[in-house]
Amino acid sequence: MGQVIVEASRGVTVVGGGQVAARRLAAALALAPVLVAADGGADRAVALGRLPDAVIGDLDSLGPRARAALPASRIHRIAEQETTDFEKCLRSIAAPFVLGVGLAGPRLDHLLAALNVLARHPGRRCVLMGAGDIAFLCPPQLALDLPAGMRLSLFPLGPVTGESAGLVWPLGGIGFAADGRVGTSNRVAGGEVRLSFSAPRMVVILPAAALRAALAALAPGAVPPAPPAARGGSRRGPSRR
Repeated sequence: MGQVIVEASRGVTVVGGGQVAARRLAAALALAPVLVAADGGADRAVALGRLPDAVIGDLDSLGPRARAALPASRIHRIAEQETTDFEKCLRSIAAPFVLGVGLAGPRLDHLLAALNVLARHPGRRCVLMGAGDIAFLCPPQLALDLPAGMRLSLFPLGPVTGESAGLVWPLGGIGFAADGRVGTSNRVAGGEVRLSFSAPRMVVILPAAALRAALAALAPGAVPPAPPAARGGSRRGPSRR
């Protein structure tokens, strides 16, 4: 456990140096409004018009534009080279949950390193946001409210067994392992999905549309309510009856 640099009562968005669409970053900040950059992720944020509340990392990729845009008090150098900048961020944040953007691609080595960080910090509630999917390390027990037919993939980072309810293909009696049986391309059968695992080694992968449902399950009460759905088309002037 490292020193806490960022403490927040709401969610925290961590932006990495990978590809980050402005829309995805905005969606993350709507749920997790405190912005932390993992080293060179600060340049991505500044290019999108966002100033990080903190920059954390070994600072070997922090560019001059971000340095000039940010006060020195927001830049935190952690010199050790044993961990990635994302891990430096995650262990330095105290918050109900973390959303990671620019960490899940397009480089596969960055994605694998990010998943390794999740496995090394199983007590943290962190969801990685990709272009079309989200991924998170499943706690020992989890209940998800998902629509029938939604894809739910499971990938083990180590040997693990599990039980499930609400999936088309149940998990009971299966030994999962990264070099053995995996659980990709399962589907929600309907009703609440319940998952339990023998160890925190299973990654859950869902479509991006399931982000709120995942956060509601991982960090109950910490997610701001969704904006009210629009009722009918927009109108100008008084309505007529």
